[in-house]
Amino acid sequence: MEQFFTQLTNGLAVGGIYALIALGYTMVYGVLKLINFAHGDLFTIGAYLGLTLLTSLALTEHIGGIAGVLLLAVMAMGLVGIIGILLDRAAYKPLRTSPRLSAVVSALGASIVLSNTIMLVYGPSTRVYPQGLLPGQVFYIFGLPVPVMRFVILGASVVLMIGLYVFIQRTKIGTAIRAAAIDQDAARLMGINVDRVIMLVFFIGPALGGAAGVMVGLYYGQIKFTMGWIYGLKAFTAAILGGIGNIPGAMVGGLLLGVIEALGATYISMAWKDAIAFFVLILILIVRPTGLLGERVAEKI
Repeated sequence: MEQFFTQLTNGLAVGGIYALIALGYTMVYGVLKLINFAHGDLFTIGAYLGLTLLTSLALTEHIGGIAGVLLLAVMAMGLVGIIGILLDRAAYKPLRTSPRLSAVVSALGASIVLSNTIMLVYGPSTRVYPQGLLPGQVFYIFGLPVPVMRFVILGASVVLMIGLYVFIQRTKIGTAIRAAAIDQDAARLMGINVDRVIMLVFFIGPALGGAAGVMVGLYYGQIKFTMGWIYGLKAFTAAILGGIGNIPGAMVGGLLLGVIEALGATYISMAWKDAIAFFVLILILIVRPTGLLGERVAEKI
């Protein structure tokens, strides 16, 4: 029972990270019907920028541990969001009217460029986050120990996910995003600046990925320039699991995938941890191609 509960909380924490990255995939797909394969590398950039800001500005020493980490995450999110906008302008906007395959090839090329840029700037070696930035205490639930760090990661992920959902559902800008996702031409006729909507989507999605990158650095303590590929694929799996283009689906899919992966690694084999995630992807594509909550599709009349 203790082992099950430990892996359940670990899976929820990791699943929260998957969900944040998956939201970037699902937002871009919802508006442009494009899979941004460079999104995993934007997540990696967030992790490295977090480490750079942490070591160069010494935020935790000047304003305290928790406040410093929060400011660090906000700064990393903003910078990665700006990089996401620049990526759209350079790799995707010129291909808006081209065949969809052209944008896919451009996304793969952008992923390779970003990954190699990270390697050239930071080197191929694994980089290590400073230890002790967040509380290392253990919290007991029903007498079972759970590290506080897991609650911090899960709580931060849930707050960001709920914040995004409220923003999309309750604000005028969110309404514009949903309108552009339904029909861009009709949205333009209604006076919506679709280009600005797309720019905002490419800011919010990468910003959430940047926050996830900082969380990975804080949670595991180590980052590597290649980690965007595997995290990106798992987040893409989570997006499909919940229903690509469906924001609540990406949230549910990420959390569920994290739990399945953690329990599978414990009760089946750690060596099969990554294979389990992709087995879930294959199974979902066969049984329910639209995902658990279904792909968000509007009926045009």
